[in-house]
Amino acid sequence: MLKVLLYPFSWIYGVVVYIRNTLYDSKIFKSTEFEIPIISIGNITVGGTGKTPHTEYLVQLLKKHVNVATLSRGYKRKTKGFRLVETTSKAYEVGDEPLQIKQKFPEVTVAVDEKRVRGINHLLKDEANSPDAILLDDAFQHRQVSPGINILLIDYNRPIDKDELLPVGRLRERKYQRRRANIIIYTKCPDEITPITRRIIMKDVNLRPYQSLYFTTMEYGNPIAVFGERQELSEEMDGKKKRPVILLAGIANPALLQTYVASHYAVIDELIFKDHHHFGAKDFKEIEERYLKYQSQNPMIITTEKDAMRLRDEASIPDFIQSQLYYIPVVIKFLDHEGKSFNKTIVGYVKDNRSNRELYRRTYSRQR
Repeated sequence: MLKVLLYPFSWIYGVVVYIRNTLYDSKIFKSTEFEIPIISIGNITVGGTGKTPHTEYLVQLLKKHVNVATLSRGYKRKTKGFRLVETTSKAYEVGDEPLQIKQKFPEVTVAVDEKRVRGINHLLKDEANSPDAILLDDAFQHRQVSPGINILLIDYNRPIDKDELLPVGRLRERKYQRRRANIIIYTKCPDEITPITRRIIMKDVNLRPYQSLYFTTMEYGNPIAVFGERQELSEEMDGKKKRPVILLAGIANPALLQTYVASHYAVIDELIFKDHHHFGAKDFKEIEERYLKYQSQNPMIITTEKDAMRLRDEASIPDFIQSQLYYIPVVIKFLDHEGKSFNKTIVGYVKDNRSNRELYRRTYSRQR
């Protein structure tokens, strides 16, 4: 019944998005191009497609070749405007995902700005550390910037063909807008995909000649301490028994994490919150109560890397809870050795266009 009541709002939302995209497509609304390589990573649905791990993959790939920077809006931060992210920043100042990237790659410039054009201009004005390439995180809908490569992520487990526009479904815009992508990646795939499944997906996607299709899966590592020194734990307690854990997560779609943890540890309880949840005193009280309930089993509390960024902001977490808090790192892996092709495309684009960076510097210097 509720879904039926939401359809008029979904129709209105769809009309607004259609008009906006049409105005950009017809060049009535301006989309700014920059004289340096810009790569956008985004999705067509609300949350949960693995944008941050894919952005980190690109950072790891490109930092070996050029001076790369990342720019996002800093979702759920409590500040406004342009801000450089430091390893000592707080999640509420810059957002949990940008902070995660910065702490993983401290040598890389990470910035946030809700206005992407302004943010890029700020980065380019830094003559001492001006980037050769910029990664725009979660920017598929932010059409004020025209990227050189537009990467669209789609969750393999939640196909968009059967989804509907907000607020009835999870689509931010109609599925045909995937035509704007240069690269489409199906994320969170199983370790193997049959040839027939690939053909079905390729048919559903209706791949254009200028588009490439890839498949990635998530790989989880051993838990790492959220507080204190970086300490990794194995899955087993004594070589036989699985470690008892309480799962704590505030992410858009925890199903994959829940499956992984359940297969490697003895899950005795779960606390699942909404995406980017801000943990407060009430939450810590509940976490403490759950832990004390199972204290005799000496459980560890497993969370996500993104949640760990926000949990570190809270000094009020009891010490005995801090000592049991661990996050599970995650990285992406391309299926069927397709990573080589993807890497070649990305690095080739950046190298072919980085010469424009010196031209931009000279032009900007003359304008000053």
